[in-house]
Amino acid sequence: MTAPLKAIEGDADLTALMTELATNARAAARVLSLAPPEQKDRALQAMERAIRQHADAILAANAEDVAEARAAGTTGALIDRLTLTPARIDAMADGIATVREIPDPVGVVTASWQRPNGMTIERVRVPLGVVAVIFESRPNVAADAGVLCLKSGNAVILRGGSDSFRSCRAIHQCLAQGLREAGLPEASITLVPTRDRAAVGLLLTGLNGAIDVIVPRGGKSLVARVEAEARVPVFAHLEGVNHVYVDRSADLDMAKSIVLNAKMRRTGVCGAAETLLVDRAGADSNLKPLIDMLIDAGCEVRGDEAAQRADTRVKPAAEEDWDTEYLDAIIAARVVDGVDAAIAHIRDHGSHHTDAIVAKDAKAAQKFLNEVDSAIVLHNASTQFADGGEFGFGAEIGIATGKFHARGPVGAEQLTSFKYRVHGTGQTRP
Repeated sequence: MTAPLKAIEGDADLTALMTELATNARAAARVLSLAPPEQKDRALQAMERAIRQHADAILAANAEDVAEARAAGTTGALIDRLTLTPARIDAMADGIATVREIPDPVGVVTASWQRPNGMTIERVRVPLGVVAVIFESRPNVAADAGVLCLKSGNAVILRGGSDSFRSCRAIHQCLAQGLREAGLPEASITLVPTRDRAAVGLLLTGLNGAIDVIVPRGGKSLVARVEAEARVPVFAHLEGVNHVYVDRSADLDMAKSIVLNAKMRRTGVCGAAETLLVDRAGADSNLKPLIDMLIDAGCEVRGDEAAQRADTRVKPAAEEDWDTEYLDAIIAARVVDGVDAAIAHIRDHGSHHTDAIVAKDAKAAQKFLNEVDSAIVLHNASTQFADGGEFGFGAEIGIATGKFHARGPVGAEQLTSFKYRVHGTGQTRP
């Protein structure tokens, strides 16, 4: 569903528009909750095909967004998040294909038991209803969120950032085409057709109970606003202040490969490493090679005294550096006294997103995996694997860093709740 921007002339018109979008999405959610898997999969197949067929149109729309963002002085990290390439569009289409192939979560009985009175109780997965996804920069989120919500039987209202408005509109047209071809309501995946920031505030009200959950996908200020103002449940996706801890037992070549990838593969993604922790017992052999490698790769290093002694190019780290998500070619580095100190640092400065240990010592690795309280913890692997596609989910709607309902990559299964079905033979309660 789209509407021309000129039709939105004031607060009253915007409120009416958003209320209509939410009402239509609620009606579509009722249809989707009962749609057979085959029909949803036909829509997904058509969406994948449309994305591939209209790649040039998507790239052209994205080029306009990127040009506008550059003219506005947007940072390089955000430009990277905004930019689509043929490879990224292929990955978007591949993700839709993967989502189509995963088992449909709706209607799955996750547990069943019989009570002494003869009643049988089943716990079964059901859709959440209407999901509102508010995101910034990355236009691929429109596709990821749209197809995951469809697979899980939810309607979704997408509110992309002003910077990706044209890109999201081009992607949404492909998703709408897939819905039409499969005979599903176009309101199943709705893109808010205005850049007006007041639309976000209206979504946060829940629009008279039409919205069941909100997923923010963006910077710290966006997430903070959503959590502060939302009147419906929120899947929190906080900043990724992610750490790589290199233990004294680490293989140096492996550590260098992991640290370089974790920081520099893509600096603007939420899974990028922002802090390097090096075990003091292995610092003599590990610290300087790791720092030299990062600086030589074009990464600015801000470090403690030990890191500065290892390489004069290291800049002094301020206290706020340990709490910063740079989303750029910058990393904070410090020496810590073993795995316990690394865990303590992460507890004090991390964001419960993604943290990794590089170690041969199985006990140190197990301690780290058990005690670091993050949504994703890794042993001998890059933090950039914090991605629903890499988990086999096809895509993700975000990385949930809270502890209620969903945690980590939010895929189709995590977009369902459950209900209990009770089968009786005439039982009454005494």
